[in-house]
Amino acid sequence: MKQRIIAVNSNTYHGFSLDEAIEGIAQAGFHYIELTATKGWTEHVCADMTFSKLCRIKEKLSNAGLGVIGMSGHCNLSDGERLKDFADNILLAHFFEAPFIVSSAGEAHLKDKVQSANAVVAKNIRTLVPLLRRCDMRLVIEVHGEHGSGKAVDALVTEIDLPDVKINYDTANAIFYGGVDPAADLAAVVSNVAYLHIKDKAGEKNEWNFPALGKGFVDFPKLFSILDLHDNASPLSIEIEFTKDGAKDIDEVNRAVRDSADYLMRLGYTL
Repeated sequence: MKQRIIAVNSNTYHGFSLDEAIEGIAQAGFHYIELTATKGWTEHVCADMTFSKLCRIKEKLSNAGLGVIGMSGHCNLSDGERLKDFADNILLAHFFEAPFIVSSAGEAHLKDKVQSANAVVAKNIRTLVPLLRRCDMRLVIEVHGEHGSGKAVDALVTEIDLPDVKINYDTANAIFYGGVDPAADLAAVVSNVAYLHIKDKAGEKNEWNFPALGKGFVDFPKLFSILDLHDNASPLSIEIEFTKDGAKDIDEVNRAVRDSADYLMRLGYTL
């Protein structure tokens, strides 16, 4: 069996509670979760929660046998005024003992009018590196939005030029935002990839349609073979975002998570 850390992003349960996410992910047989703390979108955890509430969440995760591999803590890193928010998210991720924190270069999912050149974003991110190091954490920049391809994120990561900041390769965002072939794009930047959102894509390239793994047209075996060829052991975090209408109910979400688990196990992976 193939060994690799495989998690489920709690954003898969967008519109549902974190308790429902924990239960569904654990029942599907997974042992890792990526917590979502994306302001204005999925706030399963957030920095202004009380300490007692955060402790209760941590206990629920432990009781469910789920380790936290990462946190989606998206903030607009091109906006200097948002850096304090992101620093809070780093500390929040550290509380949950997550070795990775994920962010897009801009704001994820929120309408965002602040845009900056890579040099400005890189300068902002460098101010966060001492905190990342104190927390023994790596920031991974997601393929998303204007940085919609691995090559676009790689240019930013190269500008930063620090081992603390790498790429979170989102296999469907590369199609939806970047309009690129994920296999060729991933192969070009694989040396700077440290984390992946494995997300399938169905429908038209610009259609919001991200089903369970194996239900779309993303060639995951080819992508995984690229990682293996380059001895890249990055964690995989499953993200299912359904269509614009979202999931019909919690049963549909849980079924998609189980289907994704079954798909990966058919490819020889253990959860």
